[in-house]
Amino acid sequence: QVQLVETGGGLVQAGDSRNLSCSASGRTAAFSAYAVGWFRQAPGKERVFVAAMSGSSRYYTDSVKGRFTVSRDDAKKTVYLQMNNLRPEDTAVYYCAARPRGLRLEVQSTYNYWGQGTQVTVSS
Repeated sequence: QVQLVETGGGLVQAGDSRNLSCSASGRTAAFSAYAVGWFRQAPGKERVFVAAMSGSSRYYTDSVKGRFTVSRDDAKKTVYLQMNNLRPEDTAVYYCAARPRGLRLEVQSTYNYWGQGTQVTVSS
């Protein structure tokens, strides 16, 4: 089992930046070979795909392209989501997830491991 813990959430103002971290523990020997994804759930809405990283490839939903960057430090077993120029509509609980590499990285059901989420609130 792999445990994921997100940190870095909080209250920010529109236009600010925030860097979320997702630390892996447990059976992480193969973590560097995993794809990692970030999802978010806004109040009253379903959880949706934000970004993913598989190998050196990165994928983003259209609304965050050019503002968010996903990266990872496999030595630290940590994945990051750098969020710049935040908007009120980015307010959500952000979750990281991990799975073996493959297709359909935007599909939640393909992920094996999930964190508990961290709240990001963007005020206008």
